[in-house]
Amino acid sequence: MDYLTLKHFHMGCAAASGALFLLRGGWMLRASPALQQRWVKIAPHLIDTALLASAIALAVWSGQSPGRQPWLAAKLCALVAYIVLGTIALKRGKTLALRASALVAALLVFAYIVAVAVTRQPWPF
Repeated sequence: MDYLTLKHFHMGCAAASGALFLLRGGWMLRASPALQQRWVKIAPHLIDTALLASAIALAVWSGQSPGRQPWLAAKLCALVAYIVLGTIALKRGKTLALRASALVAALLVFAYIVAVAVTRQPWPF
C-alpha cells in the first residue's frame, strides 16, 4: 500500500468513526435499544483500531512524530479528550444532561481534530 492509499484509508476510517459515534450518540439520546446490538458494540473497536494503526503507519512512513510536529501533539491530546468525552457520553454519564453535554463536547473535539489534520496547525481556526 502506498502513502496516498494509506492516507485515504485513514481518512475513511476517521469519517466512519465520526459518523458511527454521531449515530450512537443519537441513539443514546433517544434511549434506543439499537445501542445494544452486537455490531454496534464491535464495529467501533474495529474501525478505531484501523484508524489508530493507519495513523501510526502514516507517522512512521512520513518520519513525523508528536515531539517534532506540534500539530500531531495537538491531535493526540485532543484524541485523549475525545475518548474521555465519548465514554462519558455513551457509557459513564450519570444523567441525560451530562451525556448530552459530553456528546456535544466530543463532537466539537472531533471537529477540532479534523481541522488540525487538514491545516497541520495546532490552532487551525
